[in-house]
Amino acid sequence: MRNSLAGIVRGATANRIFGIVRGLNRRRTAGLALMAGSAVTIFVLATGCGPTVTPTLPNDAVNSCALSSATFNSWFQSGTPTLNGAVNPADSTQFLAPNCGFYQWSENMFLWLTSPAPSSYGGGDHIFNSPAFYDVSPPDASGNRTLIAHTPGLIHVFPLRSAQAGIHGLQLVMDASGKPIEVKPPDPKLTLTVKDITGKLVQIVHARLENGQVVLLDKELRVVATQHVLTPTLLGDTRLTANAGIVQKFNIDGISIFQDAALNVVDVEQGQAGTDGVLEAQTTANGSLIYYATMVNDVYAYFRTGVSKGQITTTTPNQFPTTPSDLSQTIAFASANGKGSTPFPDPKALAIEVKSSWVVAAGLPNVSSYITMPATIPTYDKSNPAMWKQNGQQTVELALVGMHVVGSTAGHPELVWATFEHTGNTPLASYSYDSTSGTKTVAQNTSGTWLFSSNGASGTPNVQHMFSTGAPTNTIQPISPFSISPSDTLRTEPWGIDGSNDSSNTEVISMNNNVLGMLVSGDIRGNYIMTGATWTPFGSNPGPGNLGVGTSKLSNSTMETYVQGGNCFGCHQNLTPGLPNVTTGVSHIFGVLKPLF
Repeated sequence: MRNSLAGIVRGATANRIFGIVRGLNRRRTAGLALMAGSAVTIFVLATGCGPTVTPTLPNDAVNSCALSSATFNSWFQSGTPTLNGAVNPADSTQFLAPNCGFYQWSENMFLWLTSPAPSSYGGGDHIFNSPAFYDVSPPDASGNRTLIAHTPGLIHVFPLRSAQAGIHGLQLVMDASGKPIEVKPPDPKLTLTVKDITGKLVQIVHARLENGQVVLLDKELRVVATQHVLTPTLLGDTRLTANAGIVQKFNIDGISIFQDAALNVVDVEQGQAGTDGVLEAQTTANGSLIYYATMVNDVYAYFRTGVSKGQITTTTPNQFPTTPSDLSQTIAFASANGKGSTPFPDPKALAIEVKSSWVVAAGLPNVSSYITMPATIPTYDKSNPAMWKQNGQQTVELALVGMHVVGSTAGHPELVWATFEHTGNTPLASYSYDSTSGTKTVAQNTSGTWLFSSNGASGTPNVQHMFSTGAPTNTIQPISPFSISPSDTLRTEPWGIDGSNDSSNTEVISMNNNVLGMLVSGDIRGNYIMTGATWTPFGSNPGPGNLGVGTSKLSNSTMETYVQGGNCFGCHQNLTPGLPNVTTGVSHIFGVLKPLF
């Protein structure tokens, strides 16, 4: 691959200022760091470009998640941190101590995944791109997905980002109270009939926007006053949880309207009008659309295959592997099916799922600060500003902007869910943390050159501007009143939980500070930060009333852009009636993933 370790090292020169400045900040020395209260802003000069601003971590946060240098050194295969050096995965067969143990596991796994792949992995520029991993295809016409082996020279095919799916595989939005709801796509055979405030049924023919509110009109063009609700009715589906429902989407005069089974109009968050949201980088960067990929490791792939053939039964049936005994079954199955006596280079990682988001690398103002790889992406005919039509594809270099790291660990078959972002993605909403001199608050600041927010953005953030129709038309269309254009993104819960939760914020900040402070200056992975991780108490089955601990409002601004503030387990739940311990269902790809053979 073109971004081999040698490529990273070549980029290190251009990235040296960035790494040095980060190192200066972490060591609290003078340099290019400008203090604003206790939050630090760093300006990085990129060759041929103006200054780029990125958020940095408070350097006076209490070290509430300590990480010893001996432990950190042991992560590296060389036994000591080296520039962009190979890292071992965490031993997921060992129990993790809450909360810091889970954050440590997350950081270790991210560094491992983004390490250069040792020869034992069969090649590849990064471990996530090595033959030890498989691409997961987009769903076919039947909703099934295929495992695509990573072979030498493989050029990945990355589609547009997909809107977050709910527990039934439908697209997800948030109602106006912040609760997740799933959306059935528009059906041309259906007409929108609502109950007005008197209870009378009225057919809606037209709609318009007034002061940001949807106004419904009947066939006589009279305004119809309706009762709007927040939580929708459940359409008789007993699998649905109390905090998630299903609504039907209607498109009337270019305006999206959502209705539940009781014919109520459901209020959604501003910006949630389209469900297949498309995110675009600011034109001050390169105006790239965002693309996504899902991958799983070898243990996950062979575990899924063995389960499908009835040859693997975990300690607790229908759970992801969490014990040495579970792992040994998967190893034995792989060995019996042509993988040799040592089928996996790092089996102790257990089952790993990786979701990542990417933009075109060309034109980024600080491209050397990104992990990159080649991939094939769709191209569009943009001659009609109101509808871009896919007209082909091209192979380009992509830059990593976000990554979900998801995996099973001892006692946690529901999986640990962690997320990482490039520091230049988005500004942060206000948050508090515990400093060595007391609780402090970092104010929201949108000034600077961000990938997904304009300089000094002051309007309502996270408002969706456009959506993708998907196959077979494959078009991008605007959402009224916007054009096809970048939106301003804000990470509303900077550290995966309410911004006012200074104790939780400090734990995540502390772990980041420790990891970044011990990486070698200039290591490209130092440009990414963990924004949180979540799991359930004692590995209990996620569901109503059990939506995770740790950072329980976790989202990634590049993948859950328009549904921030929810919870991973609001969607990733076991819904199999009569089988309370089934946790393979928390992964949306597991049940629809075809076996390897």
